[in-house]
Amino acid sequence: MKLSLTRLPLMMLLAASTAVACAAPTDGEEASQGEEEDLTSLTARARKLEFAGYVYVDQGAADSDILRAVKQQTQSAFGALRTAKVGVNSRELKDVDPATFLKTPVSVVDPANPAAPRKMTKVAYTYTDNALVPIPAASRSAISLALLGNGYASKTDRILPECTDNDKEAKEFIGSIWYVFNPSVDTCKPAMVAEQQKIDSDKRGLAAGQIPLSEVNRLYIPMQANLKSVTQTTALKYPEYDRLYSGGVEQGKLVVGMVSGMMADWAAGEHHDTFEDGGYDMWYEGLREVFKARPGFKFASIEPQVDVLKYKLGTTNVSFASFDDVIAFELDNRNPAGVTYANRNALRKVIADTLVRHYLTFEVPVQVTMGGTTKPVTIKLQSYFGAETDSTPHKRLIKTSDIFVYNGHSYIGYGPLDPSRFTAADFPPSYQVMNVNGCVSYNYYEKDYIPLKQGGTKNLDLVSNGLESWVNESGPAMGRFVGAFIDGKQNSYRDILKAAQFTYYGYDWGMDALRVVDGEVDNKYKPSKTPITVR
Repeated sequence: MKLSLTRLPLMMLLAASTAVACAAPTDGEEASQGEEEDLTSLTARARKLEFAGYVYVDQGAADSDILRAVKQQTQSAFGALRTAKVGVNSRELKDVDPATFLKTPVSVVDPANPAAPRKMTKVAYTYTDNALVPIPAASRSAISLALLGNGYASKTDRILPECTDNDKEAKEFIGSIWYVFNPSVDTCKPAMVAEQQKIDSDKRGLAAGQIPLSEVNRLYIPMQANLKSVTQTTALKYPEYDRLYSGGVEQGKLVVGMVSGMMADWAAGEHHDTFEDGGYDMWYEGLREVFKARPGFKFASIEPQVDVLKYKLGTTNVSFASFDDVIAFELDNRNPAGVTYANRNALRKVIADTLVRHYLTFEVPVQVTMGGTTKPVTIKLQSYFGAETDSTPHKRLIKTSDIFVYNGHSYIGYGPLDPSRFTAADFPPSYQVMNVNGCVSYNYYEKDYIPLKQGGTKNLDLVSNGLESWVNESGPAMGRFVGAFIDGKQNSYRDILKAAQFTYYGYDWGMDALRVVDGEVDNKYKPSKTPITVR
């Protein structure tokens, strides 16, 4: 969840294509069959990814050792593809198919001891997966990249300066060098060429079946990633609004859960006071966007119990008339009585320390007319700010929400939302929408969450990002995402994704990090067949 200026040109390119490529069908709710899948995304296209690689193992190596070596190598493709702006579905490309393994015995010749070649096995494989590419790159059928060779984790002193951006982010992730591996940087090609020249030189004079030690020890293995179009009937899809308003986790209520994470740079070990953390203002901004979309929300409760409207600043008692005034104090510099510019930050800290890691609930009553019947429904918003590595708030709000949104760090997938921390019991059995707005959440969560949900995609619509999400303005973007569900317009998923895009310092780049919806294909709801009025 880091802002990287090196990624700005792509985002500008994405926006240039959004208006044309993402226009809704003009004939109502259905679109005709196209030559490729019209993915529910504003900036991404689906592709079938395929590439080939190989590893060397000792002769007679166990199948488990071979699989481990191959997975370590395919993991390095994660970084190569990520930096090429390709999102991949399987967690760190771990879903290797041993059926593709082709084993060839080789004799490895060490120039220092040519009389005693080492017996090894070359294991070639083919890897396939689902992938996402940005629309401007949709015409590309292949990308020339590279994989990392055996034992690359111990060779970061070479990889970092040669084949990463060698910037602050790359240095922070040196312990996970596969994540930042970038064979497309200018410094990588000369390193790969020099390595190949050495191997070619060492091959001269070797007999058939013999390879030089430099080939086994090579660090960079050229790879071509093939990207094939997929075909599917396209249709404008909607959330199952009729099921959301019928009461899922709570009878008579549509419950939204929003977990907002601390946004300090965790990889760099940064920590800030809560009110100085970048996520703190974004939490308020997200709430404001929700309240703007559905006016009438009132503060209902907080757990653990504190007074959210009264605070003590030294000897001064400070009171707010409503939670909207608390938001205005933080975002609009609207100071209550007794607060000046000089002591404003002191009060900000008191409020932040009071509200952080608390569950706040807001509610608004509405009248929902569906199928000719009008009934009262309460839209309930559960909000939590200050999430870090503990899974507790995520599990609580996932279990108790019809619409769940997380905005924060992914911790390279091993954080609080790691699917290995969850079981089917952590999800409600009812229909649910989940949006994980964290870096590369399409890779970390999408494929592994769906099997945990009872009914799979029939009961779960999952929104995720193919690439890194952005910290700046992500809070209000997620607020607009939620707002587009409850504003009464019964927006399509395209409209909802459009609402969740955002600008950066006034530049409209359509920034959504290849955000996609999965699970929507089997949704049945259409506003023309089941009109819903919310007032």
